[in-house]
Amino acid sequence: MIRVGVLGAGYFARFHHDAWTRLGNAQLVGIADRDPARARGGPAPGYESLPALIDGAAPELLDIVIPPDGHLEAIRTALDAGLRWIICQKPFCRDRDEAARATEMAEAAGATLVIHENFRFQPWYRTLKQALDAGRIGDVLQLTFRMRTGDGQGPDAYLDRQPYFQTMERFLIHETAVHWIDTFRFLLGPADGLYADLRRLNPAIAGEDAGYLLFDYADGRRALFDGNRLLDHGTDTPRLTFGEALAEGTGGSIALAGDGALTIRRAGAVDGSLLLPPRRWPGFAGDCVHALQAHVLNHITDGTPLENTAREYLAVLDIEAAAYRSAERRARVAL
Repeated sequence: MIRVGVLGAGYFARFHHDAWTRLGNAQLVGIADRDPARARGGPAPGYESLPALIDGAAPELLDIVIPPDGHLEAIRTALDAGLRWIICQKPFCRDRDEAARATEMAEAAGATLVIHENFRFQPWYRTLKQALDAGRIGDVLQLTFRMRTGDGQGPDAYLDRQPYFQTMERFLIHETAVHWIDTFRFLLGPADGLYADLRRLNPAIAGEDAGYLLFDYADGRRALFDGNRLLDHGTDTPRLTFGEALAEGTGGSIALAGDGALTIRRAGAVDGSLLLPPRRWPGFAGDCVHALQAHVLNHITDGTPLENTAREYLAVLDIEAAAYRSAERRARVAL
């Protein structure tokens, strides 16, 4: 049993709390939050600060689920206290420089720092990856994701769930599209360049909330992220897949629907067949929080390969920075 402490008791942290309680080889021993009442309302003893959590609950693994401006100090505090297993939510720190400092501190301490980038752990992307690697649709030529959360309209956008979204000067890419920057890398490997076109549509928020990221590959493949937080898509659970995807190859295509179903269609055919049927998943977005946490625990206990280490994730932040440079210059940027 791995003793786990969580820093954070806000909206999204509850998905972490729930997932830890459902993992058989983990024990959630404490939750810390700047609001002690909120921390005490979770499924484990509550603490008013990270030092109090470390002293009172003696976790072996710390799961950081607070906004980015607190990440570096939390990682430093954990390392100084001797913790050697840390998971940190994305966006990873306030900027790339802070993220690099956190990564270097962890490496110097001999600690493992993993970024909680969970979209690549969603079941439809794991299934899609297996199908692509198996050549189920031939040579992949195009991958498109249309993000349509439908939650970004009006002066009250995000206030009921994650109000700090309104004040983020870099929003769509820094907070949201990083999920697909990482997922595209997982599915297709590193791209050679990108072009970004970003827009701010809702005047109530500080950052961009719509735009395109076009990734190009030397072998001719293309990947397109088409994001718009004001528009929705045809589903009764908009925060399950957050939109719709289509992978197209020389031998057919695989489509992701808003209910989490994957449909594969052979080239020349009209209809397809289910590759992954829809289902009611527990937790968040296909239970991807649980899947990532299980992945880290399996690495600790069994030595299985580890994805999304902090050092690897710096490449995602480099691509994020390149996207903003491209949008400012209105030009392709080499990666």
